[in-house]
Amino acid sequence: MTVPRDSGGLHTARQLVRAEAAALAALEAQLDARLEAAAQLILDRPGKVLTVAVGTSSHVARRLAHLLSVTGTPALFMHPVDGLHGSLGAIQAGDVVIAVSRDGQTDELNEFARRAKKLGAAIVVLTAEAESELGSIGDLTIALSTAPGADPGEIIAMGSTLVIAAWGDALAVTLMERRGYSWDAVLYSHPGGAVGKRAAADSSQSEAPRQR
Repeated sequence: MTVPRDSGGLHTARQLVRAEAAALAALEAQLDARLEAAAQLILDRPGKVLTVAVGTSSHVARRLAHLLSVTGTPALFMHPVDGLHGSLGAIQAGDVVIAVSRDGQTDELNEFARRAKKLGAAIVVLTAEAESELGSIGDLTIALSTAPGADPGEIIAMGSTLVIAAWGDALAVTLMERRGYSWDAVLYSHPGGAVGKRAAADSSQSEAPRQR
């Protein structure tokens, strides 16, 4: 295979990655009392966590639901369009909905959030626009800024989704620590793949850990 000479694309690629890395580094300063408030809200509510989003943000929301479950906070992803076609029936008082949208102006997501709130769910909004329609619906709205250049053309959500994903990681580990959710519990719920083989080698994983 002949490796083509760089025609300038690598410069563009590296420039983007540098911008994304800078955006992630800047997130550290945005991990503040709002993160603690989100964690406390989830701990105080007796129900489940549902993450909701559309488009690129939906992949971040799916990932967040998975990692929350992995770290001891039961969570599921629901697409808001499915919700508006009947799945809203899964929402109960005591649940927490984490709604993710960069601009906060997606009609289906906003309508889902309004209706979920009326059903008794608490709404946590992750967005770049605190004053958006979705931001106004949230019981707790967390605006996360991303430096210019991390989203190409300031249109394609690349760096901004990485920032939100990393914020979600921080929330997951915060909740894991606050719950005292053990590594034994993590391994027991992950019997598949390389992690499962590691757990199987440890005889202590043969029985379910104490339920949280």
